[in-house]
Amino acid sequence: MKLFSRADNSYLARWWWTVDRVMLGAILIMIGVGVVLVSTASPPVASHLGLGDFHFLVRHVVILVPSLILLVGVSTMSKRNIWRLSTIIFLISILVMMAVLVTGMEIKGAQRWVHVFGFSLQPSEFAKPAFAVIAAWLMAMQKKGADERGKIFPGNKITAGLYFLLISLLLLQPDLGMTLVVTSIWAAQIFLAGFPFRLLFGFVTLAAVGIVLAYTSFSHVQSRIDRFLDPASGDNYQVDRSLEAFQNGGLFGTGPGQGEVKLLLPDAHADFIFAVAGEELGLLFILMILGGYFFILARGFNRMMDSQDMFVLLAVGGLMTMFGLQAFVHMGSSLHILPAKGMTLPFISYGGSSLLSMSLSMGFVLALTRKESRVSISKGGLSRFSPQRYKPSAEAESAT
Repeated sequence: MKLFSRADNSYLARWWWTVDRVMLGAILIMIGVGVVLVSTASPPVASHLGLGDFHFLVRHVVILVPSLILLVGVSTMSKRNIWRLSTIIFLISILVMMAVLVTGMEIKGAQRWVHVFGFSLQPSEFAKPAFAVIAAWLMAMQKKGADERGKIFPGNKITAGLYFLLISLLLLQPDLGMTLVVTSIWAAQIFLAGFPFRLLFGFVTLAAVGIVLAYTSFSHVQSRIDRFLDPASGDNYQVDRSLEAFQNGGLFGTGPGQGEVKLLLPDAHADFIFAVAGEELGLLFILMILGGYFFILARGFNRMMDSQDMFVLLAVGGLMTMFGLQAFVHMGSSLHILPAKGMTLPFISYGGSSLLSMSLSMGFVLALTRKESRVSISKGGLSRFSPQRYKPSAEAESAT
């Protein structure tokens, strides 16, 4: 087909030959696995709520259509347009998060959702990938060094301000899990940017203090940590059922649709879908899922390290940290190696906001790691606003 010929110079052909098609294929496979698992995990949950058996599956497939469009569409964008899109998304997300605190839907004691076209969307899900890109751009801008007037762009200070604004809104919801993810994104970017170790040490100390404050300030955080450290101190029903599911599944599983954990857990299709996979499909299959995530992470970090662009390095590093951490927290909670935390499994769990957010995030990664995007930001070439192929001055290094 002419579109995919190497001699074809059309927009789609250039995208096809420059995008990481292997990573894109791996993501699509994970999305397919998600559809299968939602189809088997969600009917009992829907029935328990008095809904049709395929209520959640239909909604998952409906939201999957714009998610795929978003994934592919964003992956075709230039770095300049990615930065612009991220800025718009971040500003809108912050405004909606402020509004949610006043008028938003309260679910399970948290006020994080807004109702849009029959779906409950979580604006903070979109703020975190947008923050990763904006923070990377600002930090890379400062790394460029002084401009023609001898001034250094204060990117690090602006990034710090945006970070504290975002986590303040998250803690007011409250959403400690999302706060942890955003903090990890920024910490990874600080590390990749080559900040002094004393600053990293201070950041780790601040994070430890934050965890202690969260433990003493939020009763649900204290309860989860106490139950993790001492299971006899409280109710561990969901985690116990999850562990039983893995034991029942064994090596090959009980068979698709034959599991019992989905009959017992209210969020089997979302927060505990990994346990459903373990029971019905067995250890070998969940190792394949784990391998899929490792492959995507390794592929992303490998493509990131090939780039000489500080913006690409920081943005992709932050986004891949977010992706990997979210998968780890979900699986760790299901296996009781981490305190229980309601967090979706990327591309697999049911959840409109999560699926859209992850599609946006990986669309960013695919766009930033395109071979074409390593050469120029756009056909017009570089500009003074581009952190492309930076060479920091001594003054810039001392400023960090």
